[in-house]
Amino acid sequence: MAGHSQFANIKHRKGAQDAKRAKLFTKILREITVAAKSGQPDPNFNPRLRNAMIEARTNNMPKDRVDAAIKKVISGSEGDNFEEIRYEGYAPNGIAIIVEALTDNRNRTASEVRSIFTKSGGSLGETGSVGFMFNRVGVIQFDSKVASDDEMFEAALEFGASEVESSSEIHVVITDPESFSVVRDSLIEKFGDSLSAKLDWKAINSMEISDLEQAQKLLKMIDALEDCDDVQMVTGNYVFAESIVNLL
Repeated sequence: MAGHSQFANIKHRKGAQDAKRAKLFTKILREITVAAKSGQPDPNFNPRLRNAMIEARTNNMPKDRVDAAIKKVISGSEGDNFEEIRYEGYAPNGIAIIVEALTDNRNRTASEVRSIFTKSGGSLGETGSVGFMFNRVGVIQFDSKVASDDEMFEAALEFGASEVESSSEIHVVITDPESFSVVRDSLIEKFGDSLSAKLDWKAINSMEISDLEQAQKLLKMIDALEDCDDVQMVTGNYVFAESIVNLL
């Protein structure tokens, strides 16, 4: 386990979240809809839509549901207009948190997110209050079984990735946003489907959490945020110490 890997560390616990399949499908379909509306409804010419479709395939979403969502956009029958909003704030102990949402009701979403921050002992700040602590990056994750650490490292760098983090469970390939699509498609062609491929936030400096109670409270807050229908992604500048990862 790569104890100091922000992405490998977080992915370790995502399985429990993804078990909430109906809610997960709703979030993915919302992203597919917004992506298809924001560009061409053809994934070959719309990188964001391609990312969403990869996420759908990875999570075993029926293809007919994906196709139906795109057809609704093409036909103009998809009436919901979702707004992209980013919230920034702090969890207890100064952990910086970024929340990305797609909402059709800004006031409702802001109220829900603020309430979770407050009840968890954190504080919601202004946009930009913690964003400077992160870099925007492309993150592509593969199961560790698809390649050895060396094979993934060499291939990823050859295709233009900037960093590779490998653990016993996953390979995490990090790119700059500009080369993300090329690296993603090249790696998928070589190794098969990825576990995930999306633009994310990478902490410039991460805070290691070694106290189990603190880690559990943080995860409870993140779980509550991720349980919101409008929230698409939650990112923080924390990593869990190897000594507590398997206890979470």
